[in-house]
Amino acid sequence: MKYTATIAISALALSLASCGSKDDAATPVATETVASETMPDMATTGAAEASGGQAFANAAASSDAFEIASSKLAADMASSAKVKTFAQQMIKAHTDSTAKLKTAAAAASPVITPMPEMTAMQQQTLADLKSKSGAAFDTAYISAQVDAHQMTLDKLKAYSASGDVPSLKAFATELVPIVTGHLNMAKGMQ
Repeated sequence: MKYTATIAISALALSLASCGSKDDAATPVATETVASETMPDMATTGAAEASGGQAFANAAASSDAFEIASSKLAADMASSAKVKTFAQQMIKAHTDSTAKLKTAAAAASPVITPMPEMTAMQQQTLADLKSKSGAAFDTAYISAQVDAHQMTLDKLKAYSASGDVPSLKAFATELVPIVTGHLNMAKGMQ
């Protein structure tokens, strides 16, 4: 009887001990999972806050990506030859701008990598353009060009005045007159 009781008590002790081990082992894993899920957000936020240069480079890359995508759409869908010609000019100009941005970002210390992800607003505008045709498309495209170039010009002027990365500041300063020209061209087509 003592032997059976000893085995039962030992089995109970082992099962309780193993339960404790599982809980102890599970707790750090759960903590690590929570930490790894929140760390990328904190790291992304911290990087954006820490580097105005990175935020500017991302905004410039996003602007170029939108201009190229919307202008490729216009090159195919516009009904006006003037709009198609303008779209081709925008594709070339913003492809060139992207190359200049990459060069300026690579000259930064530390090196910056522009992220050309379009904003939700840019994606929505692109989706809206895809749903139009004919003269309605042309009008919407030119309106989107005026808005996009005005926003880009404002960012370029602000960064050229007070940017924190010299190579990107020079890039912004160089692009101000070019984007001003694009804005004026788009306004003239309205």
